[in-house]
Amino acid sequence: MEKRVQDYSKEILKIIRSNTSPAVMGGRLQDYHENDLADVMPKLTVQERCKLYRILDTDMLSDIFEYTDEENAAEYLNEMDVKKAAAILSKMETDALADVLNKVEKTKKKILIDLLEPEVRRDVEMIASFDEDEIGSRMTTNYIVITDKQAMSSLIEQAAKNDNISTIFVVTEQQKFYGAINLKELIIARRDDLLENLVVTSYPYVYAEENIDDCIEELKDYSEDSIPVLDNDNQLLGVITSASIIDLVDDEMGDDYAKLAGLTAEEDLKEPLKESMKKRLPWLIILLGLGMVVSSVVGIFEKVVTVLPIIMCFQSLILDMAGNVGTQSLAVTIRVLMDESLTGKQKLELVWKEMRIGLCNGGLLGILSFALIGLYIYLFKGKTLLFSYAVSGCIGVALLLAMLISSAVGTCIPLFFKKINIDPAVASGPLITTVNDLVAVITYYGLSWLFLLKMLNLAG
Repeated sequence: MEKRVQDYSKEILKIIRSNTSPAVMGGRLQDYHENDLADVMPKLTVQERCKLYRILDTDMLSDIFEYTDEENAAEYLNEMDVKKAAAILSKMETDALADVLNKVEKTKKKILIDLLEPEVRRDVEMIASFDEDEIGSRMTTNYIVITDKQAMSSLIEQAAKNDNISTIFVVTEQQKFYGAINLKELIIARRDDLLENLVVTSYPYVYAEENIDDCIEELKDYSEDSIPVLDNDNQLLGVITSASIIDLVDDEMGDDYAKLAGLTAEEDLKEPLKESMKKRLPWLIILLGLGMVVSSVVGIFEKVVTVLPIIMCFQSLILDMAGNVGTQSLAVTIRVLMDESLTGKQKLELVWKEMRIGLCNGGLLGILSFALIGLYIYLFKGKTLLFSYAVSGCIGVALLLAMLISSAVGTCIPLFFKKINIDPAVASGPLITTVNDLVAVITYYGLSWLFLLKMLNLAG
């Protein structure tokens, strides 16, 4: 796939940099998808892009801008005449248009908004009125709507101006959302079929002021091309397209990934050093304190390490496996907690299930460690068979207990944070890693001290 995109880029660059007449060049570029053309734009010089702005029509340029990230799009707008820029923006999806305008310098933004077509300007101002974490800020007004009394004439008139025509939305005479009609159903309907019978009144919808995080799961559950967005009076304001839903999911995943890493938000390549430090430093300070606690615990077992230095070789094995189990349980728990209707009983079942998984996996890996590590110590460290398998047995039991406890920790910590209304994704990741290190250290060295020194009186 990557090779095909690179090949298209070379072909497009060759066409643009040729001496072909504008008419021929424009015709050849029409053969390529707008996404391929958008990929090429950053590779062009300013002069080459300005040539494209003159050669390609407004419709094609607006489609290219749809596939261009907001910062680059804002840069390209600065390279062209403001009237041309406003004409391109007026043809774009309103949600994408609003995103691009947010990246434009304030003075030029005001000029561009004033030059937009009046209808587009109203739509942009409406979308801009919503907070960025509200679903209304991500909707588009590119859709077809008819009243329950209208016929095909209204549909044909709107289809010429809108791209999203696969679903037709129906409102009442009072402009209240009523339902939706699939275009295919309308096309194959017989003449004597009533419009009322084609309308799906149970069609999904969301409210514009709903928080994106609260309704993203609902949006993902439906495989519709577009989902209507209503105001508090149930009037249709716009739609969320499937493309916007994909972007929302991508943003959510990136944000969650950043949170699991202990960051307050995703970092940008252009973000100042000071801002990046501010995002990372708070958790690092907390984790430094917890790390010192872990080190202090290791210091308590200094006598065990002095008498049995060989056990130091396998410390990282216990810590890594405990951390892996805790991370797996955390990932499962964060995913389950997206369901706001989760009952207390279901949460307890989740903890019990994760602990059983940790116990079973710990048991299997503990037995494997007992057999292989004992053999390794006996063959390569020159120890007696009793000593070798006593140490490996301690490692196996420590591994089982550490994985069991870590699975419980990885589940209970995010559940606790959710209970006290703290985002579990923000607080859980780094904390669980450190807590699991503490659990693993206490389990491993505690068992070594109890079994190997106190019970068996072994010495390295």
